[in-house]
Amino acid sequence: MAAESGRQFWKRSAKLPGSIQPVYGAQHPPLDSRITKNFIKDRSKAGGLPMKSKKASSFHEFARSTSDAWDIGDDEDEDFSSSSSSSLQTLNSKVAKATAAQVLENHSKLRVKPERCQPALGDLPTNCKVIKSSSEAQLSRTSEEGCVRSPLQKQQSLPLRPVIPLVARISDQNASGAPPMTVREKTRLEKFRQLLSSHNTDLDELRKCSWPGVPREVRPVTWRLLSGYLPANSERRKLTLQRKREEYFGFIQQYYDSRNEEHHQDTYRQIHIDIPRTNPLIPLFQQPLVQEIFERILFIWAIRHPASGYVQGINDLVTPFFVVFLSEHVEEDVENFDVTNLSQDVLRSIEADSFWCMSKLLDGIQDNYTFAQPGIQKKVKALEELVSRIDEQVHNHFRKYEVEYLQFAFRWMNNLLMRELPLRCTIRLWDTYQSEPEGFSHFHLYVCAAFLIKWRKEILDEEDFQGLLMLLQNLPTIHWGNEEIGLLLAEAYRLKYMFADAPNHYRR
Repeated sequence: MAAESGRQFWKRSAKLPGSIQPVYGAQHPPLDSRITKNFIKDRSKAGGLPMKSKKASSFHEFARSTSDAWDIGDDEDEDFSSSSSSSLQTLNSKVAKATAAQVLENHSKLRVKPERCQPALGDLPTNCKVIKSSSEAQLSRTSEEGCVRSPLQKQQSLPLRPVIPLVARISDQNASGAPPMTVREKTRLEKFRQLLSSHNTDLDELRKCSWPGVPREVRPVTWRLLSGYLPANSERRKLTLQRKREEYFGFIQQYYDSRNEEHHQDTYRQIHIDIPRTNPLIPLFQQPLVQEIFERILFIWAIRHPASGYVQGINDLVTPFFVVFLSEHVEEDVENFDVTNLSQDVLRSIEADSFWCMSKLLDGIQDNYTFAQPGIQKKVKALEELVSRIDEQVHNHFRKYEVEYLQFAFRWMNNLLMRELPLRCTIRLWDTYQSEPEGFSHFHLYVCAAFLIKWRKEILDEEDFQGLLMLLQNLPTIHWGNEEIGLLLAEAYRLKYMFADAPNHYRR
């Protein structure tokens, strides 16, 4: 009876350890609660044994069976007090008291003085709590643990790693606990300023400096240069910007009214549906004025590229450019900034620059978005063959449970990992993509391979089809920052160096 009560307790509670929860911070929608409940129900019926894997007959069938809705079930807060109380009544009170006393004793030995946390986190109260975002409550446990250091850590004087909020500051990419600006970073910033202020910027040298990341202060102009939007000659830049911005708004005047025409209705309707889904947890992108800007950018691009037109996923590719060019005019964190405070001229320049830089990016990967998306099909197949050589155990694990690479890697290629990573990480990743030859079209393959192998332990621990798909579509990257992206890029570069020029790269 006690065992049955325990199973009911874990089944009904959606907020207990081990349950599947929506992952916020990355760019994908939360899990559909109906899928989650069915998954838990099926596993509980199986008595913990691995389920018989179920293979989708095609990717499209799999996609249709997966809800893309944003709503979360209302039954998460079901009252489970009755089932939990019946389970807890079986505990021996003496054992519970003795255990509690031991925990308190151990905790008191490990505690450090509250002021130890203050230098690392600023003006905090003595309990080391700080409200960093609306999601602070969900991170309170992690925040409190950050104030407790083990004796070994105290001896080694390891830096205290700050907690990044669920919707972390886009501009705050440093997750390592280092000071905001080190001597080395100041030197790098000065190097960038020298390159950018020269009469003819050495683009090869600029790419070398940008590969390990671009300082926030010079990122807007650096991205314009690396994307090919601005000329290297500094005297021509002002006139080029003026001409290209006027050209873009000429397109608006010429084409935008055609969105109401019947043969463009489907395109505009799909854009209108996708825009609110773009980074739904970041207030900046839910502002009506920002959504109007995105609608114009995407519609004009679709009209001027009839071979592909608008495809879902392209809407995500605007956001890094928009944030970077907005940061040029905003000193504070941009995710909560009200864009109505900016002048009309500034908004127009941000919109036009975002359009042209996104267009430059898509020029190199347009076969990803033409009919049947052949570019993505080829890249997913290449990823499968590459992983089979890099880590045969992971590859065979997928084959054993009939997991197709297309079922998870299609989104990785279609959205350039934007739905798997927080936006701050995407911006850092694109620093390297724009400095790497064919970064978006070629180097991205090796980044995806390194990203997959990064989770090999978690992948091998899953022993059924559904568990693997749930993991691969909701990877825990919420706290990632510069440090993790740097390691990922280093591993991707190593894989490229080893395999890119190998004669039998894609042969078994």
